[in-house]
Amino acid sequence: MIELALHTALREGARQFQLDVELASSAAVLGFYGPSGAGKSLSLQAVAGLLPLQRGRIVVQGECWFDSARGIRRAVPERRVGYLFQHYALFPHLSVRANVGFGLTRWYQRLSRADGERVDELLAAFGLSELAHARPDRLSGGQRQRVALARALAARPSLLLLDEPFAALNPMLRAQLRAELKRVRAQFGVPALLVTHDVDDLLALADEAYLFDEGRVQRRVDLRAASAEDREAAGLAPPPDDPETARKRKLLHA
Repeated sequence: MIELALHTALREGARQFQLDVELASSAAVLGFYGPSGAGKSLSLQAVAGLLPLQRGRIVVQGECWFDSARGIRRAVPERRVGYLFQHYALFPHLSVRANVGFGLTRWYQRLSRADGERVDELLAAFGLSELAHARPDRLSGGQRQRVALARALAARPSLLLLDEPFAALNPMLRAQLRAELKRVRAQFGVPALLVTHDVDDLLALADEAYLFDEGRVQRRVDLRAASAEDREAAGLAPPPDDPETARKRKLLHA
């Protein structure tokens, strides 16, 4: 169960943005979509504790992380979130294995046996075992994304935050990695909040979709039960291909 009441005003010079997001859900994966600047990524930052809130409440799986009325404000490390940033933020000087295990120990300590086994389990789950000693600059975009996802899951987070997880990838890779993310997230049983502009991300991964605009949730769509008409009304139906694009798509999938 996730309960969010996120309220704060942001100012930059003469500009002001008001974030007023409220939702409650027991779905495993919530998808946030809508135009740029609507407050989707800000909401993820607020949940993680990276964006201070003036008032509100954050409850994840029965644990209260923030409640302005009761004076509860859990620090960022105490919230135990796995955060996948859009450009992955891997450490270029560390190996794949060291990147995945980075959050499990201090810089001057070695991984414990249990943590090492956890890292190796994740490397195997993402097909990265043979690349354990490679550096990020030797990896493809898809491999870097797998490393970042494995790192986000390494510390057994209570919640996975995914901010445009496929935006930096070649479109040809996205369907494959959506399926991989769906499988691994289910395998490790971690609920997730997904920010995306791509309708296909929502249809492949999210149980519920929330349309954001001007700092607020304007619409909720239960994708598990939504009809084609419901999806179209919510702007979640991809536009049909023109005949030439349909012909080319058929050739690619032949």
